[in-house]
Amino acid sequence: MAYGIVFEFGADVSRKDYDAVNDKLGFDMNRGQVDWPAGIMSHGAGPIAGGWVVSEVWESKAAQEAWMANELGPALAAVGVAAPVRVMEIDLVSYHTP
Repeated sequence: MAYGIVFEFGADVSRKDYDAVNDKLGFDMNRGQVDWPAGIMSHGAGPIAGGWVVSEVWESKAAQEAWMANELGPALAAVGVAAPVRVMEIDLVSYHTP
């Protein structure tokens, strides 16, 4: 079963922070040069009223947790991004890619 996770960040997180984290990870989203982590099925990010949101679908919760512990968590800390104000986890019963 696929696993979804949504991170909602407060007003102190912006596109500049998102880009800084991606730079730390070696991702160039603007050029499409991204070595996506094993297990990720989709990723989306953008501004919302009062903050920033990242939504992902993973093959499993374990794959997402490993990525967070080994790669993303340290990159967020290095850039100084505050913890999300809300995290929603979803055990997806349906997921479709065209």
